Amino acid sequence: MKYARLVMFGMILLLTACGASYDEIEPNMSRSVNDFEFTTESNESLSLEDLKGDWWIADFIFTNCETVCLPMTYHMSELQNRLADNGLDIRLISFSVDPDYDTPEVLTAYAEEYAADLSNWSFLTNYDFQTIKELSIKSFQAALKEPERGSDQVLHDTRFFLVSPEGETIKGYDGLDINSLDEIIDDLLVLHSN
Repeated sequence: MKYARLVMFGMILLLTACGASYDEIEPNMSRSVNDFEFTTESNESLSLEDLKGDWWIADFIFTNCETVCLPMTYHMSELQNRLADNGLDIRLISFSVDPDYDTPEVLTAYAEEYAADLSNWSFLTNYDFQTIKELSIKSFQAALKEPERGSDQVLHDTRFFLVSPEGETIKGYDGLDINSLDEIIDDLLVLHSN
């Protein structure tokens, strides 16, 4: 009986030590990112497996967006600059929610408009709408709706999402608020100091 308690206590300690705790940055989500393998703006394959082991920030945009994507992509570009200024090597991933229109060539031109450094910022496409809708909803708790009849404007979430090296979405930030970038940088500095 005594031995069984010791084994149980040891297992609890082991499980506690193995489980990542991100309480110091006040996470507001906990979703495992579903497996994916999509095409980048450079016509290369990028999968969830490729991102494992690294922190990354994701958002959902499309290039012919007339409203929210403009400030979101500007803010992501500014975030990329701030990450570099702080010596943070973080991947940025922008999932297109209009994959039929957003070919790799279209995404490359879009990235150039925002001076994106494609060495660590990837724009993903080459899937159908249902695939990205499922990923958005199941992995990021982010609503995604096809355009209304007569429109080409997809309705999508405007948050930036922090994903852990284990592939878990742990926090969402307001992608429309430039002040959110300070919170993202502060959180990443805390995580990288541990």
